[in-house]
Amino acid sequence: MTRVRVLSCCLVLVLLPGVVAAQQNPSIAGTVTDASGSVLPGVTVEASSPALIERVRSVVTDGNGQYRIVDLRPGAYTVTFQLTGFSTVRREAIELTVGFTATISAELRLGAVEETITVQGSSPIVDVQNVNQIRVVTRELLETIPTGRGFANFATLVPGVIMSNSSLNISQDVGGGTATTSPSRRSTAAARWTSR
Repeated sequence: MTRVRVLSCCLVLVLLPGVVAAQQNPSIAGTVTDASGSVLPGVTVEASSPALIERVRSVVTDGNGQYRIVDLRPGAYTVTFQLTGFSTVRREAIELTVGFTATISAELRLGAVEETITVQGSSPIVDVQNVNQIRVVTRELLETIPTGRGFANFATLVPGVIMSNSSLNISQDVGGGTATTSPSRRSTAAARWTSR
């Protein structure tokens, strides 16, 4: 019976990272319209980035003028919208992080084929496509915050996360130090901490 449990746990540990990683890849989605607000089906949408092995990934808008480019890698992207008889629109410097879906919509105007309109602006910071709450902690932040270097210490940087496990003796990190107390002294230490 114990051998079956160990094998089951090993199998879950081997397969779980692939499933989790597949669900956390960023994507780009949006709607393409013309100057009057009508949707444009058949628009070629290209996302290009050095983060992609193939450098460019293309899709075509559906009958509702919507598109979705999935399974991208985190990094900076340029999105280009092209349709014969319309000006090409290009959005640059779109930063994608793990699990983020950037909503990038475009409005194409009638124009010459060789005309390109480059839209410069900030990258979207609110993901309106997903309900997942994912926090990306950058190396710069990890190096500047006075905290321990263990995974439990990093997890406490995310708002609402409280790490505690009496068997592993994990406690909240206070300015880089780890407070550890024996089970009999926990109530005394907690009383001293709250009385300050």
